[in-house]
Amino acid sequence: MVNLFVAAALAAASPVMPDAPAAQPAMFKIEDSDTTIYLFGTFHALDGDARWFDERVRAAFDQSDQLVLETLLPEPGEPPQLFNRPLRAPSVTPSASVLATTRMAINAGRSQGMRIDQGADMVLRHVAEAAGKPVEGLETLEFQLNMFNKMRVASPAKAARAAPPAAARSSDTLSRTMGEMQAAWKRGDQAVFVHMLDQLRAGSPSTYKMMFTERNARWADWVAARMRSPGVVFVAVGTGHLAGADSLLVRLAEKGIESRRVN
Repeated sequence: MVNLFVAAALAAASPVMPDAPAAQPAMFKIEDSDTTIYLFGTFHALDGDARWFDERVRAAFDQSDQLVLETLLPEPGEPPQLFNRPLRAPSVTPSASVLATTRMAINAGRSQGMRIDQGADMVLRHVAEAAGKPVEGLETLEFQLNMFNKMRVASPAKAARAAPPAAARSSDTLSRTMGEMQAAWKRGDQAVFVHMLDQLRAGSPSTYKMMFTERNARWADWVAARMRSPGVVFVAVGTGHLAGADSLLVRLAEKGIESRRVN
């Protein structure tokens, strides 16, 4: 839900940049003498074409002892649970603008055949569970819901300086942009997401800080701690977290942990 909101905000804030050379979804690798961590950038809702999950991505996944996602979303039709009890209702009601933006993202994605149950996160989780591979989340669903509730869309004045407001764009245009974002992800075009993140930061600094700067810093701490234990881990987070000046990769480099792109 949080990620759908961000996808809509990014799509509405900026046009997609020109095509880049064909590639595969971005994946990075960090390693030392006894630990390897793959960092894979996901797209949370996809059209069902799973050809992205082959060759290097599949090989890295199969080598891994564990899958780590942003969070463990409930399956369709499954009520959200937290430690075997129902997830309590959000403490703050999301603003109308946030709800409207999320609905736009859902509808725009559906028009392109994109669904969360076909997204990279859910595909990876299902394959891992079928293989008996442990799966965990960097964040709880409750944490993400509370973060979602605190969000506010950029003020009209700021949004106007960055790009046309979402409401001013037709649903057809937003649908096409969502489809183009998916295509950029499939070919591993990180420049598209860097550009869009810059637009989000200009239009809504507080949302950008909450969604990317702060979370990337926390996740870098997690990765740094995990590097002290041997094994191979496949970490899958939204591709925007692996792009730009405040990315998870940058936060890791600041800790002396270097990464290299392997896909």
